[in-house]
Amino acid sequence: MKYSPHTDKDKKEMLGVIGAASSEDLFSAIPKEFRLQKLDLAEGISELELKKLMLDKAGKDYSTQKLVSFLGGGAYEHYIPQAVESLISRGEFLTAYTPYQAEASQGTLQAIYEYQSLICELTGMDVANASMYDGASALAEAVILAVKETGRSRVIFSSSLHPEYRQVIKTYLEGYKIEFVEIPHAGGLFDETALKKEANDSTACVIVQNPNFFGCIEKVDEVESICHSCGALLIACVNPVSLGILKAPGGYNADIAVGEGQPLGIPMSFGGPYLGFFAVKEKHMRKMPGRVAGMTKDIEGKRGFVLTMQAREQHIRREKATSNICSNEGLMALAACIHLSLLGKEGIKEVARQNVLKSHYLKDKILKLSGFELMFDAPFFNEFVVRCGKETDKIIGDLLKHGMIGGLPLGRFRADMKNCMLICVTETKSKDDLDRFAELLGKH
Repeated sequence: MKYSPHTDKDKKEMLGVIGAASSEDLFSAIPKEFRLQKLDLAEGISELELKKLMLDKAGKDYSTQKLVSFLGGGAYEHYIPQAVESLISRGEFLTAYTPYQAEASQGTLQAIYEYQSLICELTGMDVANASMYDGASALAEAVILAVKETGRSRVIFSSSLHPEYRQVIKTYLEGYKIEFVEIPHAGGLFDETALKKEANDSTACVIVQNPNFFGCIEKVDEVESICHSCGALLIACVNPVSLGILKAPGGYNADIAVGEGQPLGIPMSFGGPYLGFFAVKEKHMRKMPGRVAGMTKDIEGKRGFVLTMQAREQHIRREKATSNICSNEGLMALAACIHLSLLGKEGIKEVARQNVLKSHYLKDKILKLSGFELMFDAPFFNEFVVRCGKETDKIIGDLLKHGMIGGLPLGRFRADMKNCMLICVTETKSKDDLDRFAELLGKH
């Protein structure tokens, strides 16, 4: 919204209705360091002056348009064919919203149906929903499904699960009586011995992220065996691009597959909008959040698309709903659908292959440098952790001076990983980029 017409009187009345004493009271749940305190603006400037000022400020931001980035950790720079943006920008898609008489919008429903079909094919699962906000919220909804389906309350995951996903799950499920069990990782991977001790008949689900936060490829078959031996559901949280080369969740008998769909044709865009994909075995379909579009025929035998299932609180009683999520990320799901269609089966294999080859090439170059060591021996897809001989902040600052964004410093997440960096390489990097990055690291 570019112009907010609310007067102080309007704001006071609105706050009174919702029972908040002030705007500060309303936003108290958001830590102060994350809130904009004051914009450095002169008073009484014109709209033209304001627009120029804001564009100048935005121009000082670092971006992958200007710099060569080796940053991953949940959001990834991938090549996006221009056709994706061009097609989703068409008026019938960009401005469309699934109407309450959904069947009147056949194009939107077909797009959702095609997206669901591609997600099922990619994950090897039976049914996918129309999409969710992002990977972390999709994972939290998967935990809710598991808890309701099993009637149990124990949720087990490894510390190799992305720390921000862990935090989202705990925040999202704050109102539920759930016991969260976090198992320390063993060499960057799920500790199977500890999992055997912790898994019992109270366990609703085991969450395995693959590749995990450290980029390591988990031993998913072993985790699956332990999980199902106690009657719990297995939730696989996966990088969709990695499925071009790794075994799909359906292939190792996962009950629920979720993940962040941003790598499928969606730019990083400072953190969003993103896309959560969600797929299940057929037997769990009716507990799935959100909605599902299906294909059918009308009485004249013509093909048509319908909203087949939508067990969300907007449509049924709150206590009977699977979720209070009422929307899906329709435009982002369409972008993923177009992206996957353009890539095709061979295309996504090739993208995954390039991620593996290029990241391993850089890893080998870095390990030849003095002062750098690989943290984990486990196989990896396109990210790996190195311990640096100097402070990561110093290294990353120097890299920026040479037009490069370094890896993700892990000291902010774990005290025992100070001076460690998670380095990501995708298909977007050339051999010159990789050689130059290693050369610059070698100067530290």
